[in-house]
Amino acid sequence: MSFLRPEIRALLDRSREMLTAGGMALAGGWVFTFGGWFFQGLGLALMLLSLALGYVAIRRLRFVPGGGAPGIVQVDEGQITYLAPVNGGFVALSELTELELVFDADGARLWRLTQSGFPTVTIPAAAQGAEALFDAFVSLPGARPGPIVAALDRSPDLGPVTVWRRTRAPALT
Repeated sequence: MSFLRPEIRALLDRSREMLTAGGMALAGGWVFTFGGWFFQGLGLALMLLSLALGYVAIRRLRFVPGGGAPGIVQVDEGQITYLAPVNGGFVALSELTELELVFDADGARLWRLTQSGFPTVTIPAAAQGAEALFDAFVSLPGARPGPIVAALDRSPDLGPVTVWRRTRAPALT
């Protein structure tokens, strides 16, 4: 039996990184009040670390889907797996050539992953587990998190946007 409503529990679960950063900032402020150069420096360092973690958590929080889209996304060992009743697929990050955000007829956001020599995979941004895509996308060579996160705020009226493209073919090793 839980004392929290399921909606509140889901909200706390989605924002747990942000809450952790806030708790670290409070702990840093508490340590800072101990006085003395050592504890003030330690508290300040803890608050600065929590500020950096909070910045990353805010970016990742914007990437967390609202749910409701079909399918499950898994990211494991450099491979994105989209398990769905229709149009599922696999994408190796090393084979990925282009990453686009497109919209369907209802305005839902979809990630279109184009890979060389293999079929294109389209993943709903609101699919279960899609929040793991952020870390996979920013690990791509030359990818910047700003355009990736900003694409999610894009209006469907503006049409699709390419957020990353491989500039050269991967080297064979």
